[in-house]
Amino acid sequence: MNDYSKYSSPELVRLLGIRFKDYRLRANMTQKEVAEATGLSILTIHRFENGTANNISLGTFLLLLKAVGCINDLDMLMPEQPESPYLYKENNKKTQRVRHNKL
Repeated sequence: MNDYSKYSSPELVRLLGIRFKDYRLRANMTQKEVAEATGLSILTIHRFENGTANNISLGTFLLLLKAVGCINDLDMLMPEQPESPYLYKENNKKTQRVRHNKL
C-alpha cells in the first residue's frame, strides 16, 4: 500500500491523471468521447492524463469518473465510517463540529 501523505497536491493530481488514462483505455474510450460525455475539452483531458494539469476541481474529477463508469468506486476512496460513541456528547446529541478552547 502506498503512502500518499508525502505527495504534494499537484503530484497527486498527476498520479490520478496517469491512472485515469488507464481507466479510460480499459473503458475503450477516446479522449474525444470522454470530452463529449463530460462537457470538458479534449485539451483538459489530455493535460490531466499527461500530468501537466496541476489542479482539477473535484467536480471535474467526478465527471471523469462517471464517464468511464467508475463513479461507484467512491466507496473505496472514502468508505462510510461506522457509528462511534466518541461522536456523542453526554446528552446523547451527536457532535456537529469540533471547537478548541482559545489559549
